[in-house]
Amino acid sequence: MALNIPDVTLNNGVTIPQLGFGVFQIKPEDTAAAVKAALEVGYRHIDTAEMYGNEAGVAQGIEDAGVDPAEVFVTSKINNNAHGYDKAMAAFEQTLKELRTDAVDLMLIHWPLPTVGDFVGTWKALEQVYSEGRARSIGVSNFQPVHLQRLTDETSVVPAVNQIEVHPYFTQDALLAENARRGIATEAWSPIAQGDVLDDATIVEIAQAVGKSPAQVVLRWHLQRGSIVFPKSSTPSRMRENAGLFDFELTDEQVRRISGLDRNGRRGPDPDTFDRIPD
Repeated sequence: MALNIPDVTLNNGVTIPQLGFGVFQIKPEDTAAAVKAALEVGYRHIDTAEMYGNEAGVAQGIEDAGVDPAEVFVTSKINNNAHGYDKAMAAFEQTLKELRTDAVDLMLIHWPLPTVGDFVGTWKALEQVYSEGRARSIGVSNFQPVHLQRLTDETSVVPAVNQIEVHPYFTQDALLAENARRGIATEAWSPIAQGDVLDDATIVEIAQAVGKSPAQVVLRWHLQRGSIVFPKSSTPSRMRENAGLFDFELTDEQVRRISGLDRNGRRGPDPDTFDRIPD
């Protein structure tokens, strides 16, 4: 039974559940069981990527759960070694094969690779599969304003989403505002900073005040800021906890206090300089 998770309407009219389940760092051999458990809890939004090596496990987990695939919103991402039109087209075909589908709900460019990649050519490949209906939405991940501007200048389709690192120690207020100005929804990866924010005194105090866990408070903060989130956990009890976000609200003051924890604390690579292409 699906959870009562609100949808976000993307700039092309497609709706995406605001809360999903992420499979980053889940081993390929463990992915099917984790996805099956998430679907049984009630999630209907799965975030994967070519880079994770577990797209096939996502497909298997959906099949094992006995859920109609049409009810599950699936996102994947073009890997860093598939930049450029032709490579991106081939990579997209492989994603469809791994996911056992004729179309994916959302396909992203995983990283811009600003000095060694060709994210414009890659985007033109995604525009093509979008025009064919084989990607219902297309977007980007880890793009900075300068990268978004290049797409505006050189291509036609505005990204539906920009998936970026966001958490209370790295609030990315300016980039969230830039995404919104362009009509791009923000997806937050590493939403609890790999757990680093959960012991923060402010978050613990707010969690005690509202009778929720620190993780639930942080995820609720993301939702009230309008972001789409997909926490990762292989434990069904934690999956259920992560989904328990819709029977309480933070006050405006509590949201401001959490946002005030920002310390420019990026945990992942800097998109302006990250250019690693896998072998």
